[in-house]
Amino acid sequence: MDSKELAQYIEATNSISKPWVLVQLRLKKLQERRATLTNDVYTKELEDIYQDLMNLGEWWRGIEDEVF
Repeated sequence: MDSKELAQYIEATNSISKPWVLVQLRLKKLQERRATLTNDVYTKELEDIYQDLMNLGEWWRGIEDEVF
């Protein structure tokens, strides 16, 4: 699945309000651009995505049945 298909899936499933899904989209887009980026730029963008993911914390606590 490429980033366009993933974005369409996110729209179709009304998942735009789920930040963990948006992290997946950002990772997919970064993966697709990898060949055009320097190692430094790639690493910086990956670190930014990772930090955003870590900032989500334990978002799933209490809603495990809904998200897993």
